[in-house]
Amino acid sequence: MSWFYLILAALFEVGWPLGFKLSDLHPEHFWLYISLAVVSMALSGFFLYLAQRVIPISTAYIIWTGIGAVCTFVLGFVFFGDSASLLRMFFALLILVGVVGLELTARG
Repeated sequence: MSWFYLILAALFEVGWPLGFKLSDLHPEHFWLYISLAVVSMALSGFFLYLAQRVIPISTAYIIWTGIGAVCTFVLGFVFFGDSASLLRMFFALLILVGVVGLELTARG
């Protein structure tokens, strides 16, 4: 169950930068999107708390930030026109490789 909480925490981690971006793009709904960001922050932190009760905090934090960063990167170029150069994708892939590598070596 802790890994499920960690994945939820990472997905909610994406919600707060998304809320910030949407509040900037749609100022008429500023408070709605800022509220989304705040709720996402709170839920992300809560699920990270639940996950790290069982998963070592070093592992949980790396996975939480890695998934959040890569998912936000993907949202940026898919929906907001951020640069999707091969070099940027390569470095995002390095983040994922690092997250997986840290988890694999933590078990050994």
